[in-house]
Parts: sequence; C-alpha cells; structure tokens
Amino acid sequence: MKLHTLTPAKGSTHSRRRIGRGPGSGLGGTSTRGHKGAKARSGYKRKIGFEGGQMPLQRRVPKAGFKNINHVEFFPVNLSTLQKLAEEKNLAKIGVAELVAAGLTNGKKPVKVLGNGELKAKIDVEANAFSKSAEAAIQAAGGNATKI
Repeated sequence: MKLHTLTPAKGSTHSRRRIGRGPGSGLGGTSTRGHKGAKARSGYKRKIGFEGGQMPLQRRVPKAGFKNINHVEFFPVNLSTLQKLAEEKNLAKIGVAELVAAGLTNGKKPVKVLGNGELKAKIDVEANAFSKSAEAAIQAAGGNATKI
C-alpha cells in the first residue's frame, strides 16, 4: 500500500456540484436557475396540480353526484338462506346471533331480510329490516318478522 493508491471508502464521499459559489466555479451568476420567473426566486415551492397558470384538471372536470351521509348499508340475507339454515340447524327462531354463528354475516352491518327464494318452515325471524315481500312470505309460512 502506498500513499498515492489510497482512495476514500466507497460511499463516503459525494460528487455534489457546489452551486452559487462565484464565477470561477462555472456555476455562479444565476446559479442554474435561469433568468426571472417563479422558479428563479427564493422560497419557490410548486403547488400540487399547478399547470403553469392553465386551469388545473381538478377544476376543469365537472363535479357530479351526491353522497348521502345518513345512508345505512345493510347486509342482505335471502329467504332461501334462512330456509337452508333452519333445515340444517333445526331452528325455529333465527336472529342476528344465529346468522353470525353460521358465518353468514360478521355482525358489524345491520341485517336486512330479502324476499328472494322460498320459505316453507315456520320461523320467527329477528332482523334490522325486512323487504315487504320477505315479511309477507314469513307471515304466510306462519312465522313472525320482528324488527330489532
């Protein structure tokens, strides 16, 4: 090893240009910023979505629609599902707890019973909401539809 072969460890030094250190550096004067304009000034920070004075995209695109903050999203359960559950587990009363135990709902959303399918068994059903056809079908089979 000789003194003229020594070099700094890899990654320990950086070859960064020193801008704005006088005309002798070749990078003095405007210091690579060009002449005038917002980018030549100190404190310039580009705003998100800025398009050089052109109307930005988020302001050009028309706004449409409406999001109801009071909307309640129900977990749907059909009559055919209730019939199948009643036959498998031999239930006369089905509530949200039975649906959670069967893995049909997670219990976080309110449950709405829909009238898709056929109900033959006499079942008392407890849910957060019922469609008119589901309520009529449950009562026609001899059961009760109770809203929680």
